Order: sequence, then C-alpha cells, then structure tokens
Amino acid sequence: MLNRRPLYLSATFLLAGHLAGHAQTTRTWNNKQCAVVLTYDDAIDVDLDNVVPALDSVKLRGTFYLIGSSPVVARRLPEWRRAAQRGHELGNHALMHPCDGSLPGRGFVTPDNDLSKYTVNRAVSEVRANNTLLNAIDGQTARTFAYPCGDRQIGGVYFYEQLRNDFVAARGVTGGLQTATQVDLTNINSYMINGQTGEQLIDLVKKAQQSRTVLVFLFHGVGGGHSLNVDLKAHRQLLRYLKAHEQDIWVAPMVEVATKIKQAQQSPATPAARP
Repeated sequence: MLNRRPLYLSATFLLAGHLAGHAQTTRTWNNKQCAVVLTYDDAIDVDLDNVVPALDSVKLRGTFYLIGSSPVVARRLPEWRRAAQRGHELGNHALMHPCDGSLPGRGFVTPDNDLSKYTVNRAVSEVRANNTLLNAIDGQTARTFAYPCGDRQIGGVYFYEQLRNDFVAARGVTGGLQTATQVDLTNINSYMINGQTGEQLIDLVKKAQQSRTVLVFLFHGVGGGHSLNVDLKAHRQLLRYLKAHEQDIWVAPMVEVATKIKQAQQSPATPAARP
C-alpha cells in the first residue's frame, strides 16, 4: 500500500509555513490587512492649507518631506511644529533638493542644485544640516528621508550609504506593492500621484489589502500648488475610504511603518509547527 505520510507531512509543513508567514505579515501591519503611508513632498503651502486640515479632520496622519531651504518652512514654521505635535512626521527631503541635472528632462535643475556636480560629502552634510533644522522644529530624532527626484547616486556612489544611521529608512520613487520582507529600507517603493481619480487611488488601496502589502502614496500638489497634482475631491475620497476601513488598513507615517518593517526583517521567521 502506498505510504502517503511523507506527502501529508510535506503539505502540513507548507501550510504551517504559509500560515506563519501570513501571521507575521499581519503583525507587521499592526494586526491589519495592509499598511498605507501618505507622503507629501517639497514643503509647499497646500500641505498646510489643504492636506493637514484634511488629514486632521479624519484623524489620519501622514509624512511631509520638507526641503529645509523652502521659504514655506521659514515663513510657516509654527504651523509645521503644530502639525508635528498632532502626530504627522516631518521627513527630510534634503536642504536644497538637489537633483541630477545630467539626466534627460532635467532642464529645471539649476547649476547650484545639480546633484551631478555635488561631492558625496556635500550631499551628506546638507542632509544632516536639514535633520538639525527638523529636530529644532519637532524635537524628534527618528525620521525618514526621501530622495529628491528619486536620485540616489553621485558619480556611481550611493550617497545614502553614509546616512543609514541617521534615518530609519529612505523613500524612493519606484512604484510597487511589497511585503515587509521584500521592502528595501534604503529605497522604499512609492506610487507618484498626478491626476489620478479618487477611484484609482482607492483601487490601489484595495490591491494592497488583497496582497497584504505596504502601499506608499507620493503626493506633491493637492488641490494645486505644484505641476504634479491631484484634485481635492480625489484626495478626499481616498481619505474617506481609508477612514471607513481603518479596522483593516493601518495608516501611519513612514517612520512608524518603516520601524515595524525593520523589526520584522530583523526578527527570525516563526518556525513551522511540527505535527
């Protein structure tokens, strides 16, 4: 008679491993289906005029990546401080927002802020100077970084390597949904938003729920203020969906989600139980 026990044991181990992985993913997302991070770049007026009030109205928190040299930071510093006090993260988007002017389509890059002309030491120093400024605003020492224009290299060198100990993680600009184990904390995926409808934004969230992954939104203008923009109605629809489904969706600033991911990546996987 055919011995089916080895096949049974193999199937049992596979199922146990799958369930253990599923449980670990759920724990990473605060015992919810997925994580959603709302990020807003460049420290522009609409962040304070439109976004912070919208988030506060539904008691959701986001991450605002501030350019230290932005006049909106200097002119409205008390408002940024109040936003941080309400739980929003003030992330680091570099002091001068340098982008690689040698790449195609980078006519907007000025000679003074051309990352391709920077040294690695200059890039690192400016990012750390911005951290000092942000700490003076919010008193926080743990935060995340976002690459200006998504540019990560200077002369083939990944400058963030010297900044790993300064941040919990860094956000990139490549779209994609990932499990905690798939995330690269030096270049977290994000979806750049420009003109999408509320339904399209919500559809991304539903995909994250189904795949039990982390979804990072990258916004610039919300209701204007930037060439990359989403209208207020679409943004409001997204927030309402997230609030209505908060029992299934963990919405938190990048620093909190990245900290959970780092903990999950550093802890050994739960061993499969033996029959």
